[in-house]
Amino acid sequence: MSATSTAEPAFVAKTKTGRFTDFVDSRVGGSGILREFGRKVFPDHWSFMFGEVALYSFVILLLSGTFLTFFFDPSMAETHYDGSYVPLKGVEMSVAYSSSLNISFDIRGGLFMRQVHHWAALLFVASIAVHMLRVFFTGAFRRPREMNWVAGSVLLILAMAAGFTGYSLPDDLLSGNGLRIIDGVIKSIPVIGTYISFFLFGGEFPGTAIISRLYMLHILLVPALILLMIVLHLFMVVVHKHTQYPGPGRNDNNVVGYPLGPVYAAKAGGFFFIVFGVIALMAAFFTINPIWNYGPYDPSPVSAGTQPDWYIGFVDGALRLMPGTLGNWHVEQVWFGHVFTFNVLLPALVPAGILFTVMFTYPWIERWITKDDREHHVLDRPRNAPTRTAIGVAGFIWYCVMWAAAGSDLIATHFHVSLNDVTYWLRALFFIGPIIGFIVAKRVALALQRKDREIALHGRETGRIVRLPHGEFIEVHAPLDEYKRYKLVGFESPQVIPAIPNEHGVVTSKEKRRAFLSRWFFEDRVAPATPAELEAAHGHGHEAVEAAEGSKSLTH
Repeated sequence: MSATSTAEPAFVAKTKTGRFTDFVDSRVGGSGILREFGRKVFPDHWSFMFGEVALYSFVILLLSGTFLTFFFDPSMAETHYDGSYVPLKGVEMSVAYSSSLNISFDIRGGLFMRQVHHWAALLFVASIAVHMLRVFFTGAFRRPREMNWVAGSVLLILAMAAGFTGYSLPDDLLSGNGLRIIDGVIKSIPVIGTYISFFLFGGEFPGTAIISRLYMLHILLVPALILLMIVLHLFMVVVHKHTQYPGPGRNDNNVVGYPLGPVYAAKAGGFFFIVFGVIALMAAFFTINPIWNYGPYDPSPVSAGTQPDWYIGFVDGALRLMPGTLGNWHVEQVWFGHVFTFNVLLPALVPAGILFTVMFTYPWIERWITKDDREHHVLDRPRNAPTRTAIGVAGFIWYCVMWAAAGSDLIATHFHVSLNDVTYWLRALFFIGPIIGFIVAKRVALALQRKDREIALHGRETGRIVRLPHGEFIEVHAPLDEYKRYKLVGFESPQVIPAIPNEHGVVTSKEKRRAFLSRWFFEDRVAPATPAELEAAHGHGHEAVEAAEGSKSLTH
């Protein structure tokens, strides 16, 4: 019998949609991709939604930004305003500021879309930052996700860059003052700062080209890089599989959750519209960046009260905290015929440099200290990694002190206190705040571990005191179910790894530093309750009391 006589007939779809789908699938093989991707299992936990909020906010940014692009003119050419906003009629301003006013007052839905775009931008940066904190505190950056952590850190920087370039586009008084600060920071770079400023602004500040250049960065280069990093980030999430919180049946070799299709896809789609709706409500009811109140930017007078968006506030706050003199030493120096403006250069670059350097390198720092090169797919509870949690809290406090310093003038005026006193207190907190935060966070984490250990061994306290037949008074403890007990005892508690000699029997100075940091990390530890301890604790008679108490009925 010939081969042609036994071949199965080709599949023919009965509907137009089916025939079109079959045509595309036969050319690109999409069904195999969707079938494989649709079977991917994702765990379900509320903290995982922060990454989704960031993704959905970016989609909203693209949609609203496309609308605004149709009407915004990024020109710094001078014009006289002739729009609907009467208080500014006839005022000389740039075309960029005039078109921003036209979007706000003359384009149908323009102000709403401007505010959707601005609120989505703030939420985008905030959700990335909170997502990064969640990843850090739970240890999700460990192998094999180190590069994904780096991709997230790059995304945070790009989100801040996108926010700042968009913040500067309207060319109003607020954004102009922000650019003036950036110009001052650039010019503080020794030797080459003035040249960089000249080429960036197209001449002496503010020049005539900066808005159009920022516009290209804002709508083209930065979004393209963000989109690339998001694709890489999601690709690595699929390749590495999703992390999950500890629980019965969960380990580093499986993922317990829901498949992408149809369960997770439906939930994600609904959550997208929730995020979109919340941003739309905020845009409709809460005014943000009222550029008509600020007026056009004029570089000739010096104005006060400039407040950057929150994610850039830590740089402005560091600038405000930096003193002009350190004892008898003036921070601004003239060396070799060049002015070194350290009171601007140091606070603008050093804190940000420290912050992002530690962010990028921390996965490898912790891996070196712990000598742990295993793959980790089950997350840590923050209390079970007390030193890491304390480091995160210290860094967060350090950032928040600088962020609060950006509003030091508002703190002074609203609370009727001296601006100098506010500055002195914030300078003190800049140094001692992270230390206090580290100590308190570590002590709290260890205390919570001890509490978990007691609950795992003896059950939950009920506050009821009963007398046993032989006269002993004890407190009745409510038994835990297996799931809750596993959550309290199912974690690793690393121990100190002493210095290890190399192949020549020599303990190097690098290994001594690692051993010192290992003691610093793990010397204070609370070991989880072992199965033997659990068996011994549950066999001392409490179960009988608990069972007897549980069998009683309540009567009135």
